[in-house]
Amino acid sequence: MEEKIENLLKKMTVEEKAEICSGASWWKTAAIERLDIPAIMMADGPHGLRKQDEDADHVGINESIEAICFPTASALACSWDRDLMTKLGEALGEECQSEDINILLGPGVNIKRSPLCGRNFEYFSEDPLLASELAANYVKGVQSLGVGTSLKHFAANNQEHRRLTVDAQVDERTLREIYLSAFEKVVKEAQPWTVMCAYNRVNGTHASEHKRLLTDILKEEWGHEGFVVSDWGAVNHRDQGIEAGLELEMPSSHGDGKKAIVDAVEAGTLSEESLHRAAERILEIVLKAVEKSRDDLDYDKKEHHKLAREIAADSMVLLKNEDNILPLAENESLGVVGAFAKKPRFQGGGSSHINPYQVDTAYVELSKYSQGEISYAEGYLVDDDQNDIELIAKAKDLAEKVDKVVVFAGLPDRYESEGYDRETLEVPPNQNHLINELSEINENIVVVLSNGSPVTMPWIDRVKGVLEGYLTGQAGGGAAADILFGRVNPSGKLAETFPQKLSDNPSYLFFPGERDKVEYREGIFVGYRYYDSKKVKPLFPFGFGLSYTNFEYSDLKIEKEEITDQQRVKLNLKVKNTGDIYGKEIIQLYVADPESTVIKPEKELKGFSKVELEPGQQKIVEFELGKRAFAYYNTEIDDWYVESGDYEILIGSSSRDIRLKEKIKVESTVELPVEYTINTNIGDIVSEPEAEKYFNQLLEEYLKGTELMERLEGRDDEMMEAMFKYMPLRSLAMFSEGAISRSQVEEIVEKLNKKL
Repeated sequence: MEEKIENLLKKMTVEEKAEICSGASWWKTAAIERLDIPAIMMADGPHGLRKQDEDADHVGINESIEAICFPTASALACSWDRDLMTKLGEALGEECQSEDINILLGPGVNIKRSPLCGRNFEYFSEDPLLASELAANYVKGVQSLGVGTSLKHFAANNQEHRRLTVDAQVDERTLREIYLSAFEKVVKEAQPWTVMCAYNRVNGTHASEHKRLLTDILKEEWGHEGFVVSDWGAVNHRDQGIEAGLELEMPSSHGDGKKAIVDAVEAGTLSEESLHRAAERILEIVLKAVEKSRDDLDYDKKEHHKLAREIAADSMVLLKNEDNILPLAENESLGVVGAFAKKPRFQGGGSSHINPYQVDTAYVELSKYSQGEISYAEGYLVDDDQNDIELIAKAKDLAEKVDKVVVFAGLPDRYESEGYDRETLEVPPNQNHLINELSEINENIVVVLSNGSPVTMPWIDRVKGVLEGYLTGQAGGGAAADILFGRVNPSGKLAETFPQKLSDNPSYLFFPGERDKVEYREGIFVGYRYYDSKKVKPLFPFGFGLSYTNFEYSDLKIEKEEITDQQRVKLNLKVKNTGDIYGKEIIQLYVADPESTVIKPEKELKGFSKVELEPGQQKIVEFELGKRAFAYYNTEIDDWYVESGDYEILIGSSSRDIRLKEKIKVESTVELPVEYTINTNIGDIVSEPEAEKYFNQLLEEYLKGTELMERLEGRDDEMMEAMFKYMPLRSLAMFSEGAISRSQVEEIVEKLNKKL
């Protein structure tokens, strides 16, 4: 293939190279008929196939073909299941092949900086490790079927407000540890065919022409082999984008992009070499897509619907189960309340909006399991936030006559979508009012939520059960019935923190910014990193989720007590199902650095595993940790760095439920560059044993035989240590009362630098 690409590039004119770097239509790349270079087709994802044949758009306005609507990423992430992501990817790959789609636009791994981001339903998590692990398996699944993916939106696209022009101002350490990490692991481990650049600016430069992001980091540092495609309409200056590493502009700019490239090459402001490299990357993917295209592949819609139901059930999170109100008994009378029970909210709005071939409703699916009386009341209007007195009265009347009430509530389509951010964490007030009213009538209330991101629950103490469904796709109604009646034991855990109130969120004061500028002042303290470090009690913590059974953790063993930052370490523990039914448990591994000299969160997720256990069964769960589990991004050396010291390995069922703890010592093999100056604090010198020893030698040398030396020898060590700790070297001249001159201080600095 390399030879074929080389021959094609030799034959291509500047105009033809510019043409294949520009979309030919809304979804297709340009074909060069003279050279038999075909076009390839893309389609929106990420949780289903949104193929449009005619009347194309990128925000979900016009109809697309019928397809399977799987759960959105906000739900998928709660499964914490790598294998499930691979199965989902394979299913999507089959659907793409059957519909002649070469590249599926997804997944989205942007971090959930604020729960108000209108597109959070399309993203995985507030944690980059969890997001990247799931996304990598999704990518591998799709691409195993010969269909490319587009990892998006690169980078720091964490709000919809002014998304085309806003400048995300992020410090380097935060960018690396939080916002780029999710992309990095996917690129290195799964090699998505394309990466989609974001609309926004990053530290003053549009993502579409950000050479440091698109070339220096993505291509050269991480080794991305595919091409970068613009988000639809994200291009600012086309020629500058080519130079920066943006290969393909989408959709068609009707010749404007091509002309800008050709004009820049002719004017000498864009090198032909840069254009050549861009065309080469695009050709590699185009020819790969054609080579892997299959016309013998179809898919079974019923089987994929069944898979969608399985995924949805594994992703739902049981948040409350007081008095074991769940699972429901088949013979008890049941009241089903809420418009969502018959007209479900199962996906988000915008470019990922799928046209499902069928939709399961919760009321119908519950009716299939219930052997007792089952009644329905609408309860509220979806398109109106006002209380409907008549609907509420009917719901209350129903609640008086049944054993248990299941209320289907959540966020209507109009509350969250691509294109705009939410203004509140509350569900519509008429739903809150309804739940409160019903709790006065019947004490056995279960709430099932449909929402793309966290909501507040002012009624949480007045209901006995809460099942968080997020947006569960077309089979979500059946999945909810499976959980509620115990046909499936819930195993999902939250991939983001649910705050008690909006102002608890770390980005609250800085989101969405001022006009076209948003400052990420909370830094690395995103999500649980903030709540746990600040000791702010959330409504529900990161990693939380209940089961119908119980799990016991024990016997944490680390194979080595001490390692270097170049070594990997294995550890294991035992997990036992102590209940009487089959279940799945998600074991979470966090690392803490209690004595770090730099600011760090209390703990950070560094591993997770989902295990299946029969009643009474016990399994050994294994983890392996390398350098990155203990490292932070050091901006002085522009690399990941591990401080020498003791680290804590924490094993938990959530970020707030740590069950086991052990220590490990890690030694750094990297010496940080140190340059002493007259303003270096003495405490910083003596914190390093070798430096302390040499510095003391120098002091004795310069002060030998002086009155000050005699006073120092009889000093109170603790008091003197406290006084010296933050004293700069230049103060020695003043403190020594002439025993050490300013010129001698400078000599000391020179000797320290030469020796150390």
